[in-house]
Amino acid sequence: MTDTLSVLLPVLLAIVALLMMRRRTPVVFWWLVGYPIVALRVIISYRATMDACGLTVPASAIRMATARVMGRQAAPVPPRRSFPRPTGSGLVMRLRMATGQAPEDFTASADRLRHAWGAHAVHVRSTKPGWLELRLVGWDVLAEVRPARRRLAAGLLCLPLAPREDGRWHVRDFRTVPHELILGATQSGKSVYLRNLLCGLARQRVVLVGIDCKWGVELAPFAPRLSALADTPDRANELLDALMEEMEARFRLIGLSGVAGPDAVLTSDLWGLPEAVRPVPVVVVVDEVAELFLAANKDDEKRRDAMVTKLIRLAQLGRAAGIYLEVCGQRFGAELGKGATMLRAQLTGRVCHRVNDEASANMALADISPEAALGATSIPAERPGVAVVGDSSGGWSRVRSPHITLDDAAAVCRDTAALVPELPRLDSFRPAVAVESAGSPTKTASAPTARPVTE
Repeated sequence: MTDTLSVLLPVLLAIVALLMMRRRTPVVFWWLVGYPIVALRVIISYRATMDACGLTVPASAIRMATARVMGRQAAPVPPRRSFPRPTGSGLVMRLRMATGQAPEDFTASADRLRHAWGAHAVHVRSTKPGWLELRLVGWDVLAEVRPARRRLAAGLLCLPLAPREDGRWHVRDFRTVPHELILGATQSGKSVYLRNLLCGLARQRVVLVGIDCKWGVELAPFAPRLSALADTPDRANELLDALMEEMEARFRLIGLSGVAGPDAVLTSDLWGLPEAVRPVPVVVVVDEVAELFLAANKDDEKRRDAMVTKLIRLAQLGRAAGIYLEVCGQRFGAELGKGATMLRAQLTGRVCHRVNDEASANMALADISPEAALGATSIPAERPGVAVVGDSSGGWSRVRSPHITLDDAAAVCRDTAALVPELPRLDSFRPAVAVESAGSPTKTASAPTARPVTE
């Protein structure tokens, strides 16, 4: 009996330790236990699984003739694969498609492959003609979002914001996708996504401009890091005038660079200028954009039309001048008034959280991909922070933002107040609290505690 207990007790302790590891540190559990098991299962059953899923092709004539000589039947040939390489949340293989196969064949069989290999999900991505990337995900990476353990490589205006359902990170690159539309109902996680974005930009030398016509309720906590803040429609109209003047001045600077001399480097945008004379990029955050479009009388309609025209010009021309837009709201469409649809067309980046109706999801994603709009309508209410991210290329994916409290995000903006660049045209719009914070000593910016969205 004692010998039995001496054997069973370590086994039980090991099982309990593995279960705790799987819950608390799923990445470590995957590398130690999950990956070896799944990789072995894939290697052993690869040919049979591909055959059962209809992803094999008949053997070549030479192979069939050789099999007849040996008195055997030539088996169907699966796509050639690479060795399953581990990732932080699963494994990845490269497949060489056989003649006649298409990526859609593998996408249609992704669910069958998932069940056959015991993975949480299988994602298929075409890399180059004839080649696929097959990515297996070991567990639901959106169930409990954790911050990256190692800092992801990111440059100026390039921010890793949220993990994707395939285990990779959604990176917001302003120079690739200059303008973005963020939609989401109340308590859907839209504000948390915006906090992650502002915290990332606050640590970089970037001009941050806020337009929040709800009397600054959403953006006021970030005032120490903002170069300008407008909290009423009239003030927002004046701020947009200042941004238009700044954009025109930057275009004049870009134009002068081409006539500086025979050795001057020609450029059509801000990033081609020498670093010594290059203006600092500007990110304009418009929170609850519907408040800008509301009109109760003729004067409001004139102001609204003027602001929409300025936003459209900034969206069309701002990229070359280093001015980028982040537009947030619960709804955005033609019912908001003249020019709204044209402005939406310029916002090529799309982030759609849980919305109250299907029409809102279609406003954000239907022009990118009908499947993306369906994905947005299926986001459960008990998973705040989950969103569908898409762009003009037609690609889309589900992501979930790590939760950052308002206090943590405001602390980052206070600690980085000294990084506010000088931009004289916006001095009159600088929040008073920002001016006070800039004059006080600042502490080293600390990373906020990130955890899954629960509110």
